[in-house]
Amino acid sequence: MDPTPTAAEIFPHMRVVMGTVVGLGITRLLMTFAGMIQHPHRNRWSTLHLLWMGSLLLELILFWWWEFALFRLEFWTFGVALFLIGYAITLFLLAALLSPDNIADYDGYEDFFLKRRRWFFSILAGTFVLDTVDTLIKGGRHLERFDWSYFVQVPVGMVLCVLAWRYADRRLHLAIVGIHLLHQFYLTIRFFTFAG
Repeated sequence: MDPTPTAAEIFPHMRVVMGTVVGLGITRLLMTFAGMIQHPHRNRWSTLHLLWMGSLLLELILFWWWEFALFRLEFWTFGVALFLIGYAITLFLLAALLSPDNIADYDGYEDFFLKRRRWFFSILAGTFVLDTVDTLIKGGRHLERFDWSYFVQVPVGMVLCVLAWRYADRRLHLAIVGIHLLHQFYLTIRFFTFAG
């Protein structure tokens, strides 16, 4: 008997591991939001911070759903598994940066976010590259689902991350999170229906 697991056996295992990491990110975001509701005057709220929390929550859910396409993957390697777990970890780190344990040294969530923006946008820029590799791993059949807008998102996303990394202007950051949310909604409407 061959002890090597089949692709059909590996996929559910990987889905559980990735789901655990994604679940931790979602939990962090939800706990921060619950803390804001429980103690509304403890820290200053921020529209910018809340929009990024919402955007990242949607990103985590989309990642978890998109990874279902891995069931078609016929050959798994440790490198592919490591890559996918690493990708999930980057999303968790973004959630952790939006859900700090303590912001007593900052003037609210927005001040914390803007002062930690270089970390956030460096990691976010990395996710654009990781998403491209992830799409290539899933193969040609998966790639054929996308049009030009998918291939434009990487360079545009990288440019926006560089701008956000360099400048702390609130209006610029609101515009960037607005663009990011619009793109996420576009993807959701285009690729998913509420019936299936």
